[in-house]
Amino acid sequence: MGYRIFLAGGSGAIGRRLIPQLVDAGHQVTATTRRAAKTEELRALGADPVVVDVFDAGGLRTAAAAAKSEIVIHQLTDLPPGLDPARMGEAIIGNARIRDEGTRNLVEAARSVGARRLIAQSIAWVYAPGPEPHAETDQLDSSAEGGRGISVGGVIALERQVLEASPMTGIVLRYGHLYGPGTGAETAADPAVHVDAAACAALLAVERGSQGAFNVAEPNSLITTDKAVSELGWRASFRLPSECDRPPLRWMRR
Repeated sequence: MGYRIFLAGGSGAIGRRLIPQLVDAGHQVTATTRRAAKTEELRALGADPVVVDVFDAGGLRTAAAAAKSEIVIHQLTDLPPGLDPARMGEAIIGNARIRDEGTRNLVEAARSVGARRLIAQSIAWVYAPGPEPHAETDQLDSSAEGGRGISVGGVIALERQVLEASPMTGIVLRYGHLYGPGTGAETAADPAVHVDAAACAALLAVERGSQGAFNVAEPNSLITTDKAVSELGWRASFRLPSECDRPPLRWMRR
């Protein structure tokens, strides 16, 4: 028997590839969306949909409680289709708000229902200049300016809140640039990661992840992914419809 999982951002690129993996692994998934039009898609994927905005703190707590959430997964972003350059300036600000204020609301909702684990999407190209490849222990680029400064500030706020969300286990997945179904891109610049493999990392974090951050990307010279490979058992080559390599379900309900 699996966990009751509250997936914030179920209709996003990773969320849509993650839901089938979670369901196949035996978990019960409640997936959020801001748009009622997305609910049937989420239901077809195997999730129980709920319409709620992450900035509605009360509504979020109510939804998490109704789902009897044991694990919360944060896959929320606010980015234009195909990362349209004409809209990215505004999107960077909105995305940073989700990472700060939205994450704060999600942490509070998770705490209010006694969730034991919180897993959140971050990004892997925010390290401060220095020797490469970067490991998870390297500093983030807190002195960045302009649009990068806004993005990095949002990431730092998100990661701090997730990793300090005691007594929950806080796990941050620092994804490379996404490509594949639903992303609007067939390839991506390094560090890159296919959306299916990114979703698989979230499933593995549910079942194996320990407190801390994990770089999640294909082999490259910019960041090292040794931690995700060794601790999560993650592999960059994973693609649906295969099953993400997972341990037996005996670990559950300790």
